[in-house]
Amino acid sequence: MSTVASSPGSRNLPGAPWPLIRWPAGLGLPALLTLTAFLLGGLPLLRLIAAAFAPGWRFAPEGALAQIGSRAALNATLHTFETAGASALGALLIGGAVALALGVTDVRGKRALAFTFVFSMMIAPQVAALAFLSLFAPHSAILGWLGLSPEPGTQNPLLGRGGIILVMALHHAPLVAITLWTGLRSVPHSLIEAAQMEGAGPRTIVTRILLPVLRPQIIAAALIAFVAGIGNFGIPALLGLPVNYLTLPTLIYRRLSSFGPAGLSDAAALSLLVALVAGLGILASVFATRRNGGRVEIERPLQPFWMLGRARPFVAAGLWALLALKLGLPLLALLGEALTPALGVALSWHSLTLDKFTEVLVRQTVTVRAFRNSFLFAGAAAVILALVSIAFAYGLERRMGKFRRAVELVIELPYALPGVVLAIACILLFLKPLPLLGWSLYATPFIILFAYLARFMPLALKAPVAAMAQLEAHHEEAAKLDGVTLWQMLRFIVAPILAPAATVSALMVFLVAFNELTVSALLWTSGTETLGVVLFSLKEAGLAGEAAAVALSASAVILAAMLVLELFARKLPANVLPWRI
Repeated sequence: MSTVASSPGSRNLPGAPWPLIRWPAGLGLPALLTLTAFLLGGLPLLRLIAAAFAPGWRFAPEGALAQIGSRAALNATLHTFETAGASALGALLIGGAVALALGVTDVRGKRALAFTFVFSMMIAPQVAALAFLSLFAPHSAILGWLGLSPEPGTQNPLLGRGGIILVMALHHAPLVAITLWTGLRSVPHSLIEAAQMEGAGPRTIVTRILLPVLRPQIIAAALIAFVAGIGNFGIPALLGLPVNYLTLPTLIYRRLSSFGPAGLSDAAALSLLVALVAGLGILASVFATRRNGGRVEIERPLQPFWMLGRARPFVAAGLWALLALKLGLPLLALLGEALTPALGVALSWHSLTLDKFTEVLVRQTVTVRAFRNSFLFAGAAAVILALVSIAFAYGLERRMGKFRRAVELVIELPYALPGVVLAIACILLFLKPLPLLGWSLYATPFIILFAYLARFMPLALKAPVAAMAQLEAHHEEAAKLDGVTLWQMLRFIVAPILAPAATVSALMVFLVAFNELTVSALLWTSGTETLGVVLFSLKEAGLAGEAAAVALSASAVILAAMLVLELFARKLPANVLPWRI
C-alpha cells in the first residue's frame, strides 16, 4: 500500500512530473520483510501448485490427479508411509529413552552425551546410510572380527525397507530427544516435589506424572520424526534405489533423472503429494502441542530427580554403548574402507593408506570442486541470512504486530516441507528467463543459493529473534528521541547487540547446508556439484573408498563447526544450541 506524501518533508521537487510516493511512516520495513518472506516462502509453492493443476496457465488438474493416482505413485506412497511410520516409532523409543535418561537422572557426562547424540544427527543422512552400508557389508572388517560378517557375494542386509527403517530411526532419534527436552523445561519442579512428598518413587513419577504431562510433546516428537522420514532423500536413495524400493522423494528424483525438464509436470504433481502428506503431519504436530494450552511461567524448571545410585555407571555405559552402535561403529567402518587400498583388502599397518583422502581432497577435480562449492553455497547462505536475520528479528519483534505469525508461517514453509518439494518449485520458478531481466537462474549456482536461503531462513532467525525478545526497548526509544533513521538504528544499535546471536545462526545454517543433498541433488549441474551430490555419485559408481573419504572429511568439518558453536555457548540465549540441555 502506498500513499502520496503530505508532510512538509515530502513536497514535490520543482519540475517533477509526478508527486513523490512514500510509504506511510513505519510501514516500510514490515512491507519489505513481508515481500521477502513471500518471495522465499510463498512464491515457490504457488508456482508448484500452478504447474501441477494449471499447466500452461489453464486450469487442468486431470494430469496431476492421474499422476498422483498412478500405480508407481501409490506404491511409492505406501513405501513412504511404512518407512516414515515405522522409523518414527523407532526414533520415539530411542530418542525418548535418551531424553529421559539425560533429563531426569543424575547420570554423568550429560553434556558430552547430548553433544555426541546431536552430532549423530548433524552428519548428513546419506553419510549415515553410507556408514551403515559399510558396517554391514560382506567385506566389513568390524563384523569380520566379531564373526558376524555376511557370506561373500550376498546382498547387503540393509538394502531395502528394513535397512531404511533402521537407519532412519537411529538418525531421527535426536529430533525426538530435542523436542522432549523442550517439553521437560516447561515442567515445574514443584510438581515433582509434591509427588515426592506423597511418597512417590522416581519410576512412579515418570510413568504416572511426567509422561502424561509430556503427552503433547511426545505426540509432536513422533510426528516430527514422521515428517522428517517423509521428506528424507539421502537414506532411501542409498538403501532403496539399488533394490528398486522407491519412496516418493526417490521416485521424483528418478523421474527427473530419466526425463529431465519433460518430467517436471509429473514431478510437480508428486511433489504436491509429498507436501500434502508432510503438511498433514506438521498440522497435527502443531495441533498436538497447542492442546496443552499457552505458555506458563514457572518459578523453577524441572531438575534431575532420579538418583541412580549404584546404577549410575551402568546407565552411562548403556548410553555410550548406544552411541557406539549409532555413530562409532558405522564411522569406524567408513574409516576402514577409506584407509584400505581396495575393496576387500584387510586393513593392517602394512595395507593402510591415505590415498583415498589424497584422491578426493587434492587430485580429483570434481571432489575438490564439490568441497569448494559446498563451502561457498553454505557460507554465502550463512552470511546473507545472518545479515537479513537482524532486520527480520527487529521487524518481527517490534514492527509486525498481529501480522507477525502470518509472516512467520510463510517463512517456515520451505523448511517444514520436504526439500524435494522446494527443489521442484525452484526449477519451475526459474526455468524460464526472469521477467524484465531476461535471464534465467536455472542451471546456475544462484538457484542453489536461492533454495538454501529459502530453506534455512527459519533456522537463521531462531537465535536473533530470541535475543531480540530479551532486549529492552529503551535503546530504541532513546535513539528515536535523537532523531535517528531506521537504517541508523539497525546499523548502530540493533546490529551490534544481535551480532553474537546472528553469528551463531550463521554457523547453524552452515552446519546444515554444508552436507545438504535433497535440494542440491535436483538443482545441480556440471560445475555446481555439492558434497552430497558427489558422495551419492561416487557410491553409485562403485567407488566406496572415495565416497567414505568424502563422507569422513565432511563430517570432520561439521564436528569442527559444532565445537566452535560450543565455545560461544555461554554468550548465547538459552536453548539456542540443541545439545545444551
